[in-house]
Amino acid sequence: MKNTPFTQNHIELGAKMVEFAGYNMPVQYSGLVDEHLAVRNAIGVFDVSHMGEFWAKGPKALEFLQRVTTNDVSALVDGQVQYTCLPNGKGGIVTICLFIALKPMNILWFRTLQISKKILRT
Repeated sequence: MKNTPFTQNHIELGAKMVEFAGYNMPVQYSGLVDEHLAVRNAIGVFDVSHMGEFWAKGPKALEFLQRVTTNDVSALVDGQVQYTCLPNGKGGIVTICLFIALKPMNILWFRTLQISKKILRT
């Protein structure tokens, strides 16, 4: 099982660790209700270091992302993150992903590792 750069921090903070996509990942810290309320009332942080990434760059990047995802990527401003999904064209979801706008025409795309090869084939 692989570790992320934050694995030791998660352990020291008392996280319950589980195997996810071949990585040692935190699944829970203080409890579902407590963590839900913390995110709703303050902030939540998600370790994306186990996720794969693509770069979408160039004049057709936005057009491409608008076609393959369910959210309006054009609404992103520099530094903003968007949580979205990739539909499969049959009413299902291929994967969830995060888009991060880093500057015009450059969008960093994080996706779950289980479907990395599947996305590349489609």
